[in-house]
Parts: sequence; structure tokens; C-alpha cells
Amino acid sequence: MTAWLLGLVPQYGLWLLAATTFLSCLALPFPASILMMTAGGFVAAGDLALLPTFAAAAAGGIAGDQLGFWAGRRVGAPLLTRLRRDSARDKLLARAVRMMDRRGIIAVFLTRWLFSPLGPWVNLTAGSTGYRWHRFTVAGVAGEAVWSGLYVGMGYGFAGNIEAASDMLGSALGLLASAAAVLILGLWLLNALKAQKTTAPPR
Repeated sequence: MTAWLLGLVPQYGLWLLAATTFLSCLALPFPASILMMTAGGFVAAGDLALLPTFAAAAAGGIAGDQLGFWAGRRVGAPLLTRLRRDSARDKLLARAVRMMDRRGIIAVFLTRWLFSPLGPWVNLTAGSTGYRWHRFTVAGVAGEAVWSGLYVGMGYGFAGNIEAASDMLGSALGLLASAAAVLILGLWLLNALKAQKTTAPPR
């Protein structure tokens, strides 16, 4: 399917890009990242314009996030219960819930691009738990802008050499994810120590 979609980029361009990022944010198996890098390559070749390409990718992602959020708000609890019957989805949802519990707005931002497999499940979790829409939207828009900018920009910078761009971006994001995990763990430990000192009885 990936090769078929890539072949449609010259013909359908921005509409295809927006549709793919939209569907990927609903946890559907569409290769949005590869398509964004391919579109960036077309920008480098002069077949697409940079700003509309970036805007189409980001707009599709933002729309998908919003649909996921409101689906969680409307039918959250029954939908999550049904989704959790699958063990793989249950693990992703459990991680999404933990992230939202610890760092709501940061979790939304980071799961747009750094921990993107968790993004659709964070959307549902945020909606179903009554997380404030405006905070979700601000963090989501910022995260989708980073996601689109990274992948379209890498495709542009490597002039469509998807394999090289993917390898470099994967390594960079892996390092960032590790650093973010260490930082989040450090903050959690710090807060836990503060809470322990606050609740400790006087000697």
C-alpha cells in the first residue's frame, strides 16, 4: 500500500497528504511519515510549494486529533473498554493513560511527534477523562506543527532520499525520546521526594 500511495503524490499532492495524516491520527495504518518525507522531496524538486505542503500535513493531523478527542468525549468509556479487549491496544492505552495522568499538556505535545504511536490513544484518553479542550488543542497544534515540520523538512533537505532521511531522523528521535524519558523520570522522582517530605511526620 505504501508504494501505491507514494505513486499518487504527484497526482493528488496536498489532498492525499492531508488525508493520510488525518487517518494516521485515528490509529489507522497509513504511512504518514514516509508520505510527508516524499512530499518534502517533491518540494525540493519544485513540484510542490513548501508552505502549503507543511500546512496540509499539519491540518490533517490536527483534524484527526480533534476527531479522536471528541470521540473520546462522546463515547469514551464504552469505546475504551471495547478497544482494551485487544492486548496490544490495551498496552498502548495504559501507557497513554499514565502519560496523561503525569503530564497532561506535555503528554499531548510529545505524542504528536516524539511518541507518535501513543498519539491516537492519548486523544481518546484526553476526551474521555474530561481534559480541557483548549489545552489539548494548543498542545496538539504545536505538536503537529513540529511533526509536519520535521518530516517535510527532512524530505526537503535530503531531496527525496527517503531512506537516508528516515535513518537520520529515526536516530535523532531515538536520542530525543531517551532524553525525554530520563527527564520525565527525574521530574517524577523529584515530585515523589517532595511529596514524601511533605507527608513525613515531624521527628
